[in-house]
This record gives sequence, C-alpha cells and structure tokens, in this order.
Amino acid sequence: MDKTIHDAIYRAVENEPFAQRLGMRLLELADGYALVEMQYRPETMGNIYRRAHGGAVFALIDEAFEAACQADGTITVALNVNVNYVTSPQTATRLKAEARRVSQTRKTAGYDITVTDENDNLIATCQALAYRTGKPIPFL
Repeated sequence: MDKTIHDAIYRAVENEPFAQRLGMRLLELADGYALVEMQYRPETMGNIYRRAHGGAVFALIDEAFEAACQADGTITVALNVNVNYVTSPQTATRLKAEARRVSQTRKTAGYDITVTDENDNLIATCQALAYRTGKPIPFL
C-alpha cells in the first residue's frame, strides 16, 4: 500500500468528528483491509433495553468499511450494507471491527466485516458492497 495514502487515511480517521465522538481508532490498514476499535460504553451507547444500540455497532462497522474501501486512494461509497447482530456485549468492552475485501471489479467491491469484543466473542457480521468512483480521495 502506498505510504502517502496510508498516512492520509490514518489522519482522516483521526480527525473525523464522528469517529472522535465515538472514540474510534484505526489500528491497521492495508490494501482492502482495515481494523478499527472502539470502547463500548453502556451508559452512552445503550438502547432502551440497556443493551448495545445497533447504531453504535453499525457505526464501528461503517468506519472499518470506509477505511478499507479508500485504501487504494480512490473515493468509494457504500451501495449496500447487510448486518447480522449476533449478540450484544454485556458490559463495557473494547469492540473491534475488521473489514476485508473479498471481491472487486472495476466499479464495485465486496467486503466481509466482523465485530468482536475483547474476548473474541462475535458481536456482528456484515456483508457490504461499495461503489468505486475512480476519483482520487481529496485529502491526499
């Protein structure tokens, strides 16, 4: 992976207001791959049942998807995201989303994304499809 692109994506995630608000951090980035973590905080990320809000888990999935998609240096946007919520973290824990590209054409790319807790318990799985614009990311 090109170092300029790698560093630009790390900076972009680091400075992204939404990622900052949720305490997300990009841990690893490679061509078609990203690993992002977030501390799950039940007091601010819980739903009406005092379980993890699906939106919080989805946000982590989307951040990993976003980083992995941009790794070739071009703007890529989501076309479809299908999430299966397997279980909810019971307590405060560190969650990790790992996105891996599994297919790619000139205009689309498919990704498998998993979310696990700090004990490697599966929280969610996701299949996502991205549209590849071919335009360079503007923050290089």
